[in-house]
Amino acid sequence: MIDEFAKDNLHGRLRRDREALLWKLDGLSEYDARRPLTATGTNLLGLVKHVATVEARYFGEIFDRPSPEPLCRWQEADGSDQWATEGETRDQIIGFYRRTWEHSDATINELPLDAPGHVPWWPEPYSHTNLFAVMVHVLGESIRHAGHADILRESVDGRTGLRAEHERQIDEEARGAYRAKIEQAARSAASIKP
Repeated sequence: MIDEFAKDNLHGRLRRDREALLWKLDGLSEYDARRPLTATGTNLLGLVKHVATVEARYFGEIFDRPSPEPLCRWQEADGSDQWATEGETRDQIIGFYRRTWEHSDATINELPLDAPGHVPWWPEPYSHTNLFAVMVHVLGESIRHAGHADILRESVDGRTGLRAEHERQIDEEARGAYRAKIEQAARSAASIKP
């Protein structure tokens, strides 16, 4: 009973966070969806592509259920799983992510939590694992990158929130006052000598 509860809970959370990550692309221009927003080039569409590739590998290869779609080589030196080339469309990447969900969901639905898997890039003895551990790992990756997307999207246009129904009208004046209050606290603390 606890296994089914745990599996359903983890799977539900993964589904929720998948949608939240995609929502971060809503309403963005092609440029804003793709442009590098950090010193390392992190960008919103690239995060979606990366999370899709991670999920495809973990719920595919690890359980001898390879993705039906070709995947880029794992962690290419050029980071090609983390950005969209000129020839890749937003719709192609989103479509890949959604098809990955179907494949991943089939793996999750068809296997028990203790189904064995092997992650060759994990150190021993952890490389011999199971569906439960992989679900926790992929959920962690998804949450981590959805958090990155939250910050990136906020830096583009100030939009925040988990999903469209949680979004509120931005009160720029209140936001500015709040930020100024935090800035002042930081400056005051920096002037205090320990």
